[in-house]
Amino acid sequence: MKGDRIIVLVDVGDGKTAEYITAATKAGRSVSIEARGKFIEVSELTRFGETVRTNRFMPSRVVALIEDHRGDLAEGARDVD
Repeated sequence: MKGDRIIVLVDVGDGKTAEYITAATKAGRSVSIEARGKFIEVSELTRFGETVRTNRFMPSRVVALIEDHRGDLAEGARDVD
């Protein structure tokens, strides 16, 4: 669903993290997380399952995977970034 996103926090050393965001940018698109071989893949997919973009991360560096479903906000709720 447009607006859904997956946020990946990655350890970049010295106690610091980097944030990578993969979002469903158009209506009908979705985001998915899969473990493939030695990597974690976060992809944006079309409604037909075709991959639009993919980000790959080494599992040993991933601190957190956060799924943010924007469509789940209650009516009248504010979205705070």
